[in-house]
Amino acid sequence: MAAHTKGSLLQFAPMQSLVDEGFWHRLSSLKLNKLGIDDSPIPINGFYAPCSRSQVSNHLTLLVESLPSEASESLLASDTSRGNRNRCSVPGILYNTNTVESFHALDKQNLLKAEARKIWDDIQTGKAVEDCAVLSRFLLISFADLKKWTFHYWFAFPALMLDPPATVNYLRPASKWLSKEEAESLSAACNEWRSTRSTADVPFFFISINSNSCATINHLKDWENLQSDGHKILFGFYDPCHLPNNPGWPLRNFLTLLSARWNLRTVQFFCYRENRGFADMDLSLVGEALITDPQGGKDSVPNAVGWELNKGKKVPRCISLAQSMDPTRLAVSAADLNLKLMRWRALPSLNLSVLSSIKCLLLGAGTLGCQVARMLMAWGVRKITLVDNGRVAMSNPLRQSLYTLDDCLNGGEFKATAAVRTLKRIFPAVEAEGIVMAIPMPGHPVPSQEEDSVLDDCRCLRDLIDAHDAVFLLTDTRESRWLPSLLCANTNKITITAALGFDSFLAMRHGAGPFNQTPDLSTGTAASLSADMCKLNENDVNGKERLGCYFCNDVVAPTDSTSNRTLDQQCTVTRPGLAPIASALAVELLVGILHHPQGIYAEAAINSDVSGTTEQPLGILPHQIRGSLSQFSQMTLVGYSSSSCTACCQTVLSEYRNRGMEFVLQAVNHPTYLEDLTGLTELMKSATSFSLDWDKEMDDEDDDCVEI
Repeated sequence: MAAHTKGSLLQFAPMQSLVDEGFWHRLSSLKLNKLGIDDSPIPINGFYAPCSRSQVSNHLTLLVESLPSEASESLLASDTSRGNRNRCSVPGILYNTNTVESFHALDKQNLLKAEARKIWDDIQTGKAVEDCAVLSRFLLISFADLKKWTFHYWFAFPALMLDPPATVNYLRPASKWLSKEEAESLSAACNEWRSTRSTADVPFFFISINSNSCATINHLKDWENLQSDGHKILFGFYDPCHLPNNPGWPLRNFLTLLSARWNLRTVQFFCYRENRGFADMDLSLVGEALITDPQGGKDSVPNAVGWELNKGKKVPRCISLAQSMDPTRLAVSAADLNLKLMRWRALPSLNLSVLSSIKCLLLGAGTLGCQVARMLMAWGVRKITLVDNGRVAMSNPLRQSLYTLDDCLNGGEFKATAAVRTLKRIFPAVEAEGIVMAIPMPGHPVPSQEEDSVLDDCRCLRDLIDAHDAVFLLTDTRESRWLPSLLCANTNKITITAALGFDSFLAMRHGAGPFNQTPDLSTGTAASLSADMCKLNENDVNGKERLGCYFCNDVVAPTDSTSNRTLDQQCTVTRPGLAPIASALAVELLVGILHHPQGIYAEAAINSDVSGTTEQPLGILPHQIRGSLSQFSQMTLVGYSSSSCTACCQTVLSEYRNRGMEFVLQAVNHPTYLEDLTGLTELMKSATSFSLDWDKEMDDEDDDCVEI
């Protein structure tokens, strides 16, 4: 800008803005996690400091602490910035809109007038004297496009216009207006003012220089009590501008305060600037402004200007952070976006922290395992372990979504490791692990030389279940689900089963185990354990009948289903649409359990339960969901626990607790052992005897019949 001449209009260098990337990240998080669609104004803080370099002006800067934290409405900045010489804090207001159309449709002139009115009211009431930072109030309007990580924004720095405008008599470097002694004294006073915690960030003040060339700096509130006989008076402010012939923007409202509050007509002002953190009288300016008329009344607000120009034009700015963000961080934000948007309107009670912290164990990494893993990640689950001992075959990639042709080459990679690698490619932040391990199965006898290895697998499976919060049974044989069902019932783990037929499917949650409190096996004796078992019953903690597990409806023990099978029986032959349906429902059951107040002990609901759709945010929580694609039908069923269940009844679990892995090995090696233990053998004998008696009775009746 051109130099001022005597009597010319006083021209000011506009304030410039600078937004730190951390501010946009905090705003995005605040929008997603707390504000949702609430577009109410948000109080924020901005920071600026005196110009510290001769060639560059300082900007009003927004930092991460400019915004309130997600957990509090209060501003962190108001507490952390006080006394910071490098960050003079000034209040602002943020209008963040929900759509780009709303952003462009904002009534910018009225918003500016509203902020100008606040400044004028603060001048009239004296608040601007007590807390002079309010003279630099600012306004920010924005739209955050969180899909593209693009932010549209526009700053306004409201400045009350003097009418008629102020003129300037002179404007020169402070070192040329002051004597050498005065300049040295003022420089020392400014350095002390800036180094004192209570005054370091007070941006407006006045200076008194006595006849002995001694300069003192004072708060504005002390002006009315000053005895200024023979003193030079300068009204000083932190000037962010570096221009040698123009004062910075904060002087505009300062002059309005001096005129309206104290009716001053001639104002000698001091533009305080620094060099490397210390007062510089060569860079700082002293000028004299003339104000012709008093400004307005209490209800007559002066006109205001202040919208920041963008390359000389009155248009908003736009910034994209997509390229600068870490890809993993972007992936996490994008993955959480849908879930957080769900909380805005549909599911305010959705507990994302529970979902992100739960540890899920997937037994089976085939068609169901692949689909369940992807569904879990879509729900925000981050900790997934897959267990499988199979290799990727050529027939797998088309139906099993985590594998490609490359995984089939050279005999095929282990499914567990290949699946984990793909999960991490899809979402780098997932904490996934693959375990290559076979699950011991009843009906599959183990040679004596392999018993130790099988027992190691049993212990490994037990430890894995203990280390996880939820277990999915997704293997392709019935008998491979027995041991996990037993171990989960023993420790009351959330257990979900998904199973497929050719055109039918099942998704179910297992009920809680029969033991509400697990006895301490490390210290208990066999006698005390037996006494504890006698106290337990088949009811859950609510006194209701327990829901059953996958094996509760069986009248036979799980046996070998893999031998003597034709090719179509060796492969999982199902309609392609079944696995995604069953997998999705299985994961939905888990989410429902996690959000139900009774968790694993929740009663079973069925389709006709109207009340359940309103009491729980995610709707009813069924026990079993069975569907058929041939009929395009789906129904919810309830199956209660069986006292003869080979996997979860008290008899079986008591035997396991007493004998441990010896019991498991016996169940694996002797197909009829579980039936004998649970009474199924006697039940089948009774049923056979009843059938024979019935046939004999019918034969006797036949002897008495006559032919008609």
